[in-house]
Amino acid sequence: MRPDAASAVAIEPSAAKAVPRLGTPQRLTRPAVRIGQAWELLAHSLSGRLLLLTLLYVLLTEVLIFVPSLGRDYRSLLETHIDSAEIAILPFTEAVGEGLSEGLRHELLARAGAMAVMLKRPDQTDLFLAHDEPSHFDMTIDLRNQGLMLQMADALNCLFIGGNRTLNVIGPTRIPHAQNLEVITEEAPIRSALLSYAGRLVLLALLISVATAVLVFLSLYLVLVRPMGQLTRAMVRFREDPEDASRIVTASERRDEIGTAERELASMQRDIFGFLQQKARLAALGSAVAKIQHDLRNMLASAQLASDRLARVDDPVVQHLAPRLVASLDHAVTLATRTLRFGRADEHPPHRAHFLLRPLLEEIADMAEGSGIAIDCGTGLELDADREQIYRILLNLARNAAEAADGAGRIELSAERVGTKVAIHVRDFGPGIPDAVRDTLFQPFTAAGRPGGTGLGLAIARDLARAHGGDVVLEFTGENGTSFRIDVPDRECI
Repeated sequence: MRPDAASAVAIEPSAAKAVPRLGTPQRLTRPAVRIGQAWELLAHSLSGRLLLLTLLYVLLTEVLIFVPSLGRDYRSLLETHIDSAEIAILPFTEAVGEGLSEGLRHELLARAGAMAVMLKRPDQTDLFLAHDEPSHFDMTIDLRNQGLMLQMADALNCLFIGGNRTLNVIGPTRIPHAQNLEVITEEAPIRSALLSYAGRLVLLALLISVATAVLVFLSLYLVLVRPMGQLTRAMVRFREDPEDASRIVTASERRDEIGTAERELASMQRDIFGFLQQKARLAALGSAVAKIQHDLRNMLASAQLASDRLARVDDPVVQHLAPRLVASLDHAVTLATRTLRFGRADEHPPHRAHFLLRPLLEEIADMAEGSGIAIDCGTGLELDADREQIYRILLNLARNAAEAADGAGRIELSAERVGTKVAIHVRDFGPGIPDAVRDTLFQPFTAAGRPGGTGLGLAIARDLARAHGGDVVLEFTGENGTSFRIDVPDRECI
């Protein structure tokens, strides 16, 4: 049957039928308590969060693959209908096909899944019907100008909106002297095949996502999460008893960030353990000083009485040395009476007053163990400070300088006013301070530079200077000697 072009073109699309959206199927859920416990475990642990995030990211990647694949499969289904319709009508496009029965023609079109097929030629349109002529179609899809984005949009439209619509599919044809082929077909079989493909694709995506997530999770767990868990447990264990040296973490040989964290944690724990040991020694020192303070003060008092009697001896040498002995005993009695407050950690605040600095430096030069002490200080330079505490600072530094110079080297004591503060310099010309001692120079018990030393002198000096708002700093040290500077600011500038 070959109707004229007018009869074929008379078929026009009508308004699309309203198709209800598919409802979301209800899922059977486990008891709320079990779900809550599982969610707490996943959401509040590092490994659980890592697993969830890995699964989410892989699923997002699969979505980028899923939609284009769905679009390509939808186009493939439509092209299959075009090819089947083309084969079904091919015998009837030749003269020999005129002898074939109408029932065979209908059977071929029905097997091709076509309600009607239109073959457009330059001068006419051939219409082939499977049964009755369709009155309308709901949607036209032109495969000749369909890009990837349009393929994905049509596939999603079919999957979520379509179902009972009638489609008019236009595609190219290989029949000679024909322009294109139009197939009017039902959407239901196409949607059913698309749903089946989408289900297989989703299942495959889930399997790939779960497998990838598990592999990535296991890799990150072994490389990152488990070592971090070990570090966390080591920190908790050390916090429970930081005075137990066996709880210090043992760093591995890893060269990555985890290895660096292990080594830094081990170093920090060793420092904390050392500080605690140092505090324990300070506490023991305070207790021991408190016990011997009474007896020491009595001994010094007896020596003070003897020095007073010695001062009455009419001898030039005695008269020269007696004031130094009396001054030393007075300072010793004062310190003993205060029970060496550094050991008790209750050093009194400085009682500041203005006094001339040069006489104090001369007194320190007389008391220091050494010779050749040079003083460079103006006679009118005043210091606003606690004289007793400054005396202790200078005596500690001067004795350290004398020991560094082996008791016979040259020592320089100098002072100058710099703006609103006074800077006092104590320099020796000894061999310098070893590198191993410099980092802990002002820490108690760690900077002793000679056998029998306690390492308390510089720590006491810095604490007393900082109580004045100043500091004791190491200016330089090396083969040419060592120089310390004591900064004492005026009260108005603190």
